[in-house]
Amino acid sequence: MPLALLALAVGAFGIGTTEFVIMGLLPEVAEDFGVSIPSAGLLVTGYALGVVIGAPLMTALGTKISRKRMLMLLMGLFIAGNTLSALAPSFELMLAGRIVASLAHGAFFGIGAVVAAELVAPEKRAGAIALMFTGLTVANVLGVPLGTLVGQHAGWRVTFGLVAGLGVLGLAGVAALVPETARPEGVRLRHEIAVFRNVQVLLALAMTVLGFGGVFAAITYIAPMMRETAGYADSSVTWLLILLGLGMVAGNLLGGRFADRALMRMLYVSLGGLTVVLALFTVTAHHKVTAAVSLTLIGALGFATVPPLQKRVLDQAAGAPTLASAMNIGAFNLGNALAAWLGGLVIAGGLGYTAPNWVGALLAGSALLLAVLAAALERRSPAAGRTVVRSAPDRPTESVRA
Repeated sequence: MPLALLALAVGAFGIGTTEFVIMGLLPEVAEDFGVSIPSAGLLVTGYALGVVIGAPLMTALGTKISRKRMLMLLMGLFIAGNTLSALAPSFELMLAGRIVASLAHGAFFGIGAVVAAELVAPEKRAGAIALMFTGLTVANVLGVPLGTLVGQHAGWRVTFGLVAGLGVLGLAGVAALVPETARPEGVRLRHEIAVFRNVQVLLALAMTVLGFGGVFAAITYIAPMMRETAGYADSSVTWLLILLGLGMVAGNLLGGRFADRALMRMLYVSLGGLTVVLALFTVTAHHKVTAAVSLTLIGALGFATVPPLQKRVLDQAAGAPTLASAMNIGAFNLGNALAAWLGGLVIAGGLGYTAPNWVGALLAGSALLLAVLAAALERRSPAAGRTVVRSAPDRPTESVRA
């Protein structure tokens, strides 16, 4: 695997830390600003919606410059947003800082996935994408637990200040290791948008929204759930997040490996398993050992869906992959926003801290049904949705097989 993938993983580590660390610090932030836990959950929802908005916006801007320079600009935006979060005097400004940082998220992973896939042979693309996303999952093993620990002892503002520092390291890594390339020739936004007429692209995006939304329904409120339901002490949240992160790393790597062999089968297994574990988590969350095991499995099964879903979109949008790739990252976060909002609703409705697990199971089960539908449509008409028009205007139109 090329060394440039390490640079992408470094940037992903910083982004992953800021995305997930808020979950371990949600009670502290809520108490500091005098808001409820469901209201503090808007910091998760707002970030996720910012990714959805930022993905197409930043990707469109990125068609004007080289991919390396765009990745560097995105890391600069990430640094600015986290600095604002660290210094915010009010909840509203804290939310604004989260949104600013989130604008970089979708385009970084979307452009980064395209770069990663282009650096290796076609049969290794899912593995390369998984390696880049390893930075995101390792953040859950190291960055998020350490950030939570620091936030609980030194204050959450210190955590976000350190996250801004991670952004500086990510910027340096991209500058030093990602090769400079010319601005992609023949890339036109209208051609990138055209791939969304492909029903298989739309189904893949919907699978992403629902499948990964299932994960976030449970883990957004993991800190209060583990404290109030499982009976863990505040200090235990850190190592519980480590277990979640270890599961994410293992699931991501396995998902990348097996998606290169049997992509749809990998989706069936991961989405089906995720549905079952989330449903059981409503019961297992009441006991310390089973809660910890379930949390690890949720991380593993949830992130096992990431490489196959990302590769599915790249395959189905083969002629114009950049915007589709970024939009799939936006779809992950649209699912996050939807799940965090729905989870907050059921908690605020008095159904308890385990109720979001049922929401997650329903979302993941719906994604599994869409995967079955997509495969059925593909078997019925194998050519439909798999042939796209290459967008470059300076050569004759040609078909590209995914």
